[in-house]
Amino acid sequence: MSNAMRSETPIETPRTQPVDTKLEVVVIPVSDVDRAKRFYDGLGWRLDADFANDADFRVIQFTPPGSGCAIIFGKNVTAAPPGSAQGLYLIVSDVEAARRDLIARGVEVSQVFHDAAGVYAGKDEPYLFGRLRIAGRDPDHRSYRSFASFKDPDGNGWLFQEVTTRLPGRIDADETTFTNSTDLASAMRRAATAHGEHEKRNGGKHDENWPDWYAEYMVSEQAGKQLPL
Repeated sequence: MSNAMRSETPIETPRTQPVDTKLEVVVIPVSDVDRAKRFYDGLGWRLDADFANDADFRVIQFTPPGSGCAIIFGKNVTAAPPGSAQGLYLIVSDVEAARRDLIARGVEVSQVFHDAAGVYAGKDEPYLFGRLRIAGRDPDHRSYRSFASFKDPDGNGWLFQEVTTRLPGRIDADETTFTNSTDLASAMRRAATAHGEHEKRNGGKHDENWPDWYAEYMVSEQAGKQLPL
């Protein structure tokens, strides 16, 4: 058999398990490194690194509160034009609270808005669900549908996106985590509201097993599973 014929023979290999590949760094192009550092420090983000190897290289890393992904910027870390990073999503459990926090820090933030369903062209800045912004929270209070936006001094564009209930399959169903006390408290409030309706359906009697009900509700909500009644 010739080498050419042998090379065309498919080689069967055993299927392997996927290797964890965690997105942990996003590069942000900036023009003034010290100005950008002051801005992101002013957001309350954690400064992880600021070092330079020589006069032509400097890298700074910040991590948003509760985030598993950091940003880096600096001198000669990217060839992208300053301000060209757009549609950078920051997931929050309460978009109004996130907006108020940045305003208190002196950051200009848009009003909360939602999308015009099915509209993907227009003069507004791009974001995941469309390009026509309608003032106010999503009227049906749907998860993933309420936003607010802001920019850094170079014009790199950020979006707060409110997520209260994950769609099925978006997280490991066997794991439940809350990144901070605010997210945990918000989840408990939603569980408390739902549990009040649960007690009404059961004659208004006190549910002695409410801790178990809360736990099932909070885990199911985060995993995108059917919620308990």
